[in-house]
Amino acid sequence: MLTAFILFLIIFINILLWWLLVPKLVDRRISRFQNDLVSRYYDEINIMYRKMRGWRHDYHNHIQVLKANMSLAQYAQASDYLDRLEQDLTEVDQVLKTGNVMVDAILNSKLSMIQERHIAVDATAIVPEDIAVSGIDLSILIGNLLDNAMEACMEIPEESERFIRIYVDIIKKQLYISVTNSMKGKAARAGEHFLSRKQGNHGFGLLRIDNIVSKYHGYLNRQTENGVFATEVMLPLIPLRDKAVTG
Repeated sequence: MLTAFILFLIIFINILLWWLLVPKLVDRRISRFQNDLVSRYYDEINIMYRKMRGWRHDYHNHIQVLKANMSLAQYAQASDYLDRLEQDLTEVDQVLKTGNVMVDAILNSKLSMIQERHIAVDATAIVPEDIAVSGIDLSILIGNLLDNAMEACMEIPEESERFIRIYVDIIKKQLYISVTNSMKGKAARAGEHFLSRKQGNHGFGLLRIDNIVSKYHGYLNRQTENGVFATEVMLPLIPLRDKAVTG
């Protein structure tokens, strides 16, 4: 009898440890992985910004070359030069600039992926640099929202019916984030919680979103109807310097 009790106790302790520790370990691994990705995106967007600053620095030289072409009646050369400048400027100016480098990094990376998947996208975003939300957390939040939106769109076989609308702005001293996407059918839910359709990940993306919103005492609203899923997030917009003074 004592042996059976000890065996039961060992099994119970193992189950309890698994229940307590495994989700935290998995969440840490996901966090490290996503943090590494965000850091890489940050480096990439900084390279793009440096290229933009370099283009502006060279602007005077470009003008002088064009003036020389025009004074010598070298119109063909001037036209060719303008074509090359236009192509260069297009490559520089294709990014979405929100005002926050970390958000720019994740948004532009995701927008490229969305367009590669032939999903119609409409994006407007304004994000202050100096807010009381970690750039890493904000990037992970937006990244997961867009990953979920992309995966839902890709379940729709007709490319013409795939769309994602992204809107980020300041509303009533809150950072407002809205992502609306097309989907196949209607999202399933268990009680108040929506269920992920992704196989084998147990909805970690949804969990990460929930945890970050909770961390900043924000507001989260998810709505679904046939063919559409929408997520709204509001986070307190308090400058870091003010937080340091008051906190």
